[in-house]
Amino acid sequence: MDTGVLYSMDFQSWDYQVWVDYFKQNWLIIVVALVALFLVANLVKTVIKWVLILIIAAFLIVYSGVTLNDIGQAVSTVKDQTVDTMKSEALNLMKNEAKEAAFTQNPDGSFTIKTPNLEVTGESGSDKVKVSLHGVSLGEWSRSDTLEAFIQEAKSSSGQ
Repeated sequence: MDTGVLYSMDFQSWDYQVWVDYFKQNWLIIVVALVALFLVANLVKTVIKWVLILIIAAFLIVYSGVTLNDIGQAVSTVKDQTVDTMKSEALNLMKNEAKEAAFTQNPDGSFTIKTPNLEVTGESGSDKVKVSLHGVSLGEWSRSDTLEAFIQEAKSSSGQ
């Protein structure tokens, strides 16, 4: 069953950036539609006025629904690519800065590893660690081979 564009639009799931991008790209169409609505509402004095207003409004809703979905997907794609690039940069820095890493074992069993560009924190027995690059959190990562090698190199260079 095809629900169509009108039924699949969920305005609450679109974030602020999607709306800003939409209005930047389609401001002329929106202005023309608003002028057309104003002229129709003021010049036409019959039932046809409301038919024309509904047609213009329906056009804007259908047009914006398709465009906003596309913009939302583009924003998601760019965000995912940026996160992947940051993760790749962090992994490369782990390889390059492992000898400069300062490993600190905290009394509560957690540890912190700091380099000039990275900070990794986690629990000794946990499979997850938190990674920050240039002070920006990259989230919680599973301990991969590269991450484990970084932790071991940081321990050995700190004498632990």
